[in-house]
Parts: sequence; structure tokens; C-alpha cells
Amino acid sequence: MIDVAAADRSWQMKGLCRGNHSYLFFPPSTAERKEERERREVKAKAICMVCPVKGECLEFALEIKEPYGIWGSLTETERRQVLARRSAAMVG
Repeated sequence: MIDVAAADRSWQMKGLCRGNHSYLFFPPSTAERKEERERREVKAKAICMVCPVKGECLEFALEIKEPYGIWGSLTETERRQVLARRSAAMVG
């Protein structure tokens, strides 16, 4: 487990999600239809797939249990599933 406060977050400056496309990675403050959410998530995940810090991003989001947005190409639900699998593997 990393110390989140002391963790090196310099990788964040290299994230392709920064800047003009950042709106794709988090839901809007207004209502979003399912089809709109799915389109937004597909676009965000496509950016993640070529991002040089995808792994660091995902591990950070898993460590802090980030409840919102797309991190390391996974949605909130997908990250919860990863954490559940990891937890089950540690127990079993």
C-alpha cells in the first residue's frame, strides 16, 4: 500500500487526459443519457489506451479508491470489480 500523501504524482503531468479532453473522463454536472455516457467513456478509454502513464493512473485510482471518472481506462464500476477480485484473491 502506498502512502498517498507522500506518493510521487509527477506521472499526472504526462497524462493524456489533461487539457482539452478532460471533460471526457468525468460525468457532466447535468443529467447524462446512457448513450451519451457510453460514447464519452469509449472516447476517454481510447485516449487511455495510448497514454504513457495508464498503469500508474490505474494503480493510483485503485489505491485511493477513486469513486468518480475514468482512470487508467477503467470506469468506477470496473475499478470496484478489480478491487473485489484482488480482495478475493488475497483471501482465497
